[in-house]
Amino acid sequence: MNNLRNIALLAAIAMSVAATAQIAFTGTTTDVMEITPEANTGLNKIYVLNGVEGVGMSYTASTMNPVTWYTYDERGGAYSQEIFDVVDDRENPQLSSIAEVKANCGYIIEEGTSRKYIWVTDYSVFPLELNSISVDNDGDCGTATLHVEGSGEDIPFYTITGVRKTLSRELKLSYDNRVWSDTTHYDELHRVEEVLTGFKSTIVIPAPLCNTTFTLSGDRFMEFWNNKVQPVESDLYNTQAVEVHTTAVQEARNNDNEIKSEGEGVLGGSAPCHITFTGYYTDAVVHTEWQMAMDQDFNNIILRINQNEVDETYDEAGTYYWRFIGSNADGTCESYSETYTVNIGVSELYCPNVFSPGSTEGVNDEWKVSYRSITEFHCAIFNRWGNKIIEFDDPGQGWNGTYNGKLVPAGVYYYVIKARGSDGQVYNMDGDINILRYRQVPSGSPDDSGTTVVE
Repeated sequence: MNNLRNIALLAAIAMSVAATAQIAFTGTTTDVMEITPEANTGLNKIYVLNGVEGVGMSYTASTMNPVTWYTYDERGGAYSQEIFDVVDDRENPQLSSIAEVKANCGYIIEEGTSRKYIWVTDYSVFPLELNSISVDNDGDCGTATLHVEGSGEDIPFYTITGVRKTLSRELKLSYDNRVWSDTTHYDELHRVEEVLTGFKSTIVIPAPLCNTTFTLSGDRFMEFWNNKVQPVESDLYNTQAVEVHTTAVQEARNNDNEIKSEGEGVLGGSAPCHITFTGYYTDAVVHTEWQMAMDQDFNNIILRINQNEVDETYDEAGTYYWRFIGSNADGTCESYSETYTVNIGVSELYCPNVFSPGSTEGVNDEWKVSYRSITEFHCAIFNRWGNKIIEFDDPGQGWNGTYNGKLVPAGVYYYVIKARGSDGQVYNMDGDINILRYRQVPSGSPDDSGTTVVE
């Protein structure tokens, strides 16, 4: 084939072939596996046979145009050579064939101005053999190393531009592992199946988090022919790898007069603050510890607790850092949780001086302080004659303007508050509470000077 012919063939890679054109194989003892490769290979199909002795190949054209066959090797389509011993069928002029297929090479079938590019592979040249699989039990914390006895060469094919590619064998490596779940935590085993593109005598994977055996099976070609290679299984692998996971749940207070921290997932805010820290861990973890520090790098650890769940109440302002650590029996493998930051704010306390109980339900009808990080609190409210109306010790509580179940008259009342904040701030506060009462005046009445009267 001359150079002009070669250039024309390469330029026509992207040209489509009519769907009715067909390639078939004769004389095969097993089915032919058909693979559609990536478009950038320039190939329409790859055909995998398990032996090519006595195998022929035919092509049924989609038109009455003349058909020409070519073959090429690893150098690509530019070096293709025409096949001259093509047999045309006398009864079917659209059918042509070759009597003997050459394996592990490419074919170009030219029909008029369209071309079909294929590669034919003989799997029997690249057989898979699996004899045994073993695992290093003295591996490191992060990886497990598997050793496979057997063989299985890479199965190559070449694009029409001569680029070497490899067919994936799709061996399957399976084993048990533990995977974190928000619902089941580490309680359930998860079956892992990894697909290996080719045979390797040494396989390095992330270390499983539980004791397990490893099974290697495949490949996809032998499975296609229902002639599976006997899987191999390792002895029990004793994991050293560790992993921890944690949760932190802050007890909620729904006091509408408390100044809280803003932002989802923010821990701390207004004291007293109660948080439950819980640690979870995988099979090889023997030693666990919660640590609290005053610095983010944990250079100043002020608390160590050897238990999985910690209930902590914060009464003092400041920033605290928490983390959970799990390690194996000899301490050679450790896992650290995320760091939780707990910010407890300084105290604030503000007192309103007016409210209007009994006027408009749900609108300014309860007297409450506005506060943050108040750890000690006592409030007493008196009328103008010094009689105690109510007292309470929770800053989240308030006064609804009643005494003995009835609304008190409008006028001036007095509060006395003694409190202490998370930052040590002492509050001795007193002041007036003005109760206003509003009533609606019917339109058109004699004293109608608007619609609302303050009493």
